[in-house]
Amino acid sequence: MPVPSSTTPGPHVSGPHVVVLPGTGSDEVFARRVFGPAVAELDGVLHAPRPASGSALVRELLTALDTAASRTAAPLLVGGVSLGAHVAAEWALRNAERCAGVLAVLPAWNASPDDHPGGPAGAAPAATAARASADLIERHGLEEALRLSTDGVPAWLADELSRAWRRHGDGLAAGLRTAAGHAAPTLEQLRGCRVPVGIVACVDDPVHPVSVARAWAEALPHARVHETTLAAFGADPALAGRAAAAAWRAAADHRSR
Repeated sequence: MPVPSSTTPGPHVSGPHVVVLPGTGSDEVFARRVFGPAVAELDGVLHAPRPASGSALVRELLTALDTAASRTAAPLLVGGVSLGAHVAAEWALRNAERCAGVLAVLPAWNASPDDHPGGPAGAAPAATAARASADLIERHGLEEALRLSTDGVPAWLADELSRAWRRHGDGLAAGLRTAAGHAAPTLEQLRGCRVPVGIVACVDDPVHPVSVARAWAEALPHARVHETTLAAFGADPALAGRAAAAAWRAAADHRSR
């Protein structure tokens, strides 16, 4: 099970308990960078579970959300990046009465990742990339796979991959394959979502197409989407967390009218 990691609530915390999940091959350190400042501005309590390594990845992320919900009487605000956004939305659909909303940064696909427009043979680009990374690790080992995967990428991304992949250890390839095969909610399922959702997308991100975020926003009854760029996201990931929180608040305000 993921090791729980959370902020220590101050004496006057009045905001939500927020559980945030990382993307494929990422970790709770980056999830904190994305969402921590926004949660602080909400006067909330941030929970960022460390992801399990290996094939238990998705199952344990869902378990971490269940565990967090069992420890507070108030509904959770749940969120994540890429795979983490998918899992948060999946949990929200199953637990609407325990959920205050979703913060979805860079959703990568809807429904099956293997039946998706825009990728090779219909596969979602993020799933294709995760499988290619798993292949590199299995063929060449972690360090050579990192060298190949970070060659020519922005420095911030190289740093994130280098830290997070090493922390996943021997289970990394299996975790990448598990993530790449996990279905996100379908658009039809999203149409039945009862909670407000704030979405953030990068208009120039080929791995997390902005068309996916727009499709989510169109399907969800109570959603707002904020669009930015990869350069802005890389320069300050917290901008995405703040944008997701602002979009969530806007969606919640519209729903209450």
